[in-house]
Amino acid sequence: MNLEIVSPEKTVYSGKAKSVTLPGLSGSFTILNRHAPIISALDKGIVHYNADGNEVEITVNGGFVEAIKDNVSVCIE
Repeated sequence: MNLEIVSPEKTVYSGKAKSVTLPGLSGSFTILNRHAPIISALDKGIVHYNADGNEVEITVNGGFVEAIKDNVSVCIE
């Protein structure tokens, strides 16, 4: 899937990813390839994503995510 993570200052990541785990307001959840469309607010926590075989972690203070047709957009604070 295509993953883009942006903050107000810069693009944090833009490229392919196998999965992304996000801190939702009701608990963390994982988005995989061919996930159902979703829009969700994010809580303070850690975003994990797997890109090119590497597991990456980013600490966030909130934000939101939108996933549509293997395109995942994450806006973080």
